[in-house]
Amino acid sequence: MKAIVINKYGTKEELQEQEVPKPEISDNQVLVEVHATSINPIDWKLRAGYLKSMLDFSFPIILGWDVSGVIVEVGKDVKNFKVGDEVFARPDTNAEGTYAEYTSVDENLLAKKPKNLSHEEAASIPLAGLTAWQCLIDRTEVKENDKVLIHAGSGGVGSLAIQIAKHFGAHVATTASEKNETYVKELGADHFINYRTQNFEEELKDFDIVLDTMGGDILNKSFSVLKPGGKLVTIAGQPDEDLAKKHQVEASSYWLNPDGEQLSELGDLLESGVVKAQVGHVFGFSAEELQKAHGLSETHHAKGKIVIKVK
Repeated sequence: MKAIVINKYGTKEELQEQEVPKPEISDNQVLVEVHATSINPIDWKLRAGYLKSMLDFSFPIILGWDVSGVIVEVGKDVKNFKVGDEVFARPDTNAEGTYAEYTSVDENLLAKKPKNLSHEEAASIPLAGLTAWQCLIDRTEVKENDKVLIHAGSGGVGSLAIQIAKHFGAHVATTASEKNETYVKELGADHFINYRTQNFEEELKDFDIVLDTMGGDILNKSFSVLKPGGKLVTIAGQPDEDLAKKHQVEASSYWLNPDGEQLSELGDLLESGVVKAQVGHVFGFSAEELQKAHGLSETHHAKGKIVIKVK
């Protein structure tokens, strides 16, 4: 099968087309014909070698952590899915990613694709959507009338997190550039902060929750907007324990847990229109197109999700 792989760590030019064997599934897996996948920052961070000490992969590595497609084969122990089902998923961590014509997925990580979503829209959801869902619901326990700051509200995780937080009745503030003010407000943001001209830490106070997607100084400054007992969760670094003690807040870093049941819950919200997929850019399935997509993701200025149309 055709796949876009890397054979060594490096720049986006390391992404190359290659023929590789079609995955062989185990008894609890299905084989999915990939119709679409998407780009996440972990893709290019792994490609560049930043994560090689954390993830023990061997070359060639097929990147990709999201899939939407059609089941073409099922393992003998699979109970709830059949050949022909349209599904989406965030497959488990392995070196057989989703920049390929086929990928294997454990049954417990699968969800039925919402009927009203295209494969491109569905592929934009799993990693970013589950990250937002688990940070807000599992980790910080967002509830009605909570004041929530979501950094980079126009990005992949942020654009979904705004919608999820609003669904649970929160008051949402978000940071973005001036060109995305209307966009984040349409998503449901109550308070827009232009990160180019305003300092969010001077604008906000007594917040219950911060979802940080940026790390660095933004992460450190976020402590000051929380009230005592507030909660901060970051997907972009390790929070400073001393700052957490100083501000009397809970702080943690988070990496999502792939979960088909939660993805199904999110799928219900997508099918009912409560949450809408945010596809900002679509690229084709070739080495050149993947290189362009990685380049865009590395700028940190993509609006919504970057999707790869495979079929």
